[in-house]
Amino acid sequence: MSRRNTTEKRPSKADPVYRNRLVNMLVNRILKNGKRFLAYRILYKAMEIIKKNTQSNPLSVLRQAVRRATPNVAVKARRRGGSTYQVPVEIKPTQGKALAIRWILNAARKRSGRSMALRLSYELLDAARQTGNAVRKREETHRMAEANRAFAHLR
Repeated sequence: MSRRNTTEKRPSKADPVYRNRLVNMLVNRILKNGKRFLAYRILYKAMEIIKKNTQSNPLSVLRQAVRRATPNVAVKARRRGGSTYQVPVEIKPTQGKALAIRWILNAARKRSGRSMALRLSYELLDAARQTGNAVRKREETHRMAEANRAFAHLR
């Protein structure tokens, strides 16, 4: 980490089909071993499945899923006087969005099913309906932050 100055945030590029930064962020998180084309193919196939199942814009379903899985607060471990406290801290919107994307993809990977595109589409649909493991993870994080609200002064 540089001690001289902070690095500037570079905005991510938009993807070629939907012209959306959120889609590109999702592709970058799906990406494994540098296989970007495969990641795009998985996501676009998932978007087709969503369009076929809901007869609505898959981009709006994706936005809604990420919005509903985005946490507002999280807990950070802080050491104070030899003991560790779980201190609730507010999350910036960009970090919250990154967490939501990570949780959605982890939940999709843990699902049973044949293809990643199918699992991802079902997880996105569940998150948009406020069900599914990614939303459960968000609620669990909020519950933990609420339970440890007494340690908020230790920030």
